[in-house]
Amino acid sequence: MRLVLASQSAGRRKILANAGIVHDVMTALCNEEAEKEQLRAGGADARMLALSLAEAKARSTSLACPGAFVLGCDQTLAREDGLMFDKARSMEEQAQHLRQLSGRTHSLFAAMAIARDGEIIWRDAEEARMTMRPLSDTFIADYLAAEGESLLSGVGGYRIEGRGIQLFEKIEGSHFTIIGLPLLPLLAFLRTAGVIAG
Repeated sequence: MRLVLASQSAGRRKILANAGIVHDVMTALCNEEAEKEQLRAGGADARMLALSLAEAKARSTSLACPGAFVLGCDQTLAREDGLMFDKARSMEEQAQHLRQLSGRTHSLFAAMAIARDGEIIWRDAEEARMTMRPLSDTFIADYLAAEGESLLSGVGGYRIEGRGIQLFEKIEGSHFTIIGLPLLPLLAFLRTAGVIAG
């Protein structure tokens, strides 16, 4: 059975490839910003926002891939006081986000949904709690200069598998959740559905 990842995320593609999961890649066929705006207006919290966006990406993309299992994903970030963050649009905004997260705990919600022919057949959301150490302005400037604009591709502005680990003093949750694809529940579903060997 064909598995399609409705995401351009290099991290998600690499996780699937490293796990030996054969898949195709396609850009999600939904208006993410319009969906997000509508969900927020309806009062969705960070977990529900991630799940609903993952479902919208999977459902819309599956209509272009008859019979395939289409995996939609999304990740949201909320500080412990409920303040939600979007991807930064500039390096200046990324520096501001890091200052707002410095010395505090936030949650990353990584959601996945699988659709087939326009119907959601599976969904899951996992949470990782991340506590940043207090960051100096000098450290933030050096970190952003070293990592560059690739940080703008992810909410939070860090790659935990690289230099981003230096931002944290405590992490609770799966490494895969932090990267944006909680692999173990996904593998369990794919085995049950017969997409991969059991």
